[in-house]
Amino acid sequence: MEIYDTANRLAEEIRNSLQYKNLKQAKEKIMNDSTKRQLVIDFEELKKEVQLMEVQKLNQEEIDENAKKEKLAKMYNVLIENKDIKEYFDYEIAFNQLMVDVNKIIGNSIKDVL
Repeated sequence: MEIYDTANRLAEEIRNSLQYKNLKQAKEKIMNDSTKRQLVIDFEELKKEVQLMEVQKLNQEEIDENAKKEKLAKMYNVLIENKDIKEYFDYEIAFNQLMVDVNKIIGNSIKDVL
């Protein structure tokens, strides 16, 4: 079961990464402030709605997405005015990039059988 040991070591490395630690700390700061927490939750819900509209669009369903995309962009611009929320978003991006890179490395190593 060496592969599981390796996977567990990778998980531990991710938890010990600067990207993970920064994101966790920034998220805790946001979640401990009820106003900021609600702003981020509202933003994430709107982001999910826009992503769902993208899927519906791919399925060639008729939707009016411009208003929601515009609202999302405006909301983002307002939220990043707040130092803590901007920091949280920046750390979220950095962590997501780390995960994309790790997945790409794993994917590239097995692409010959996919």
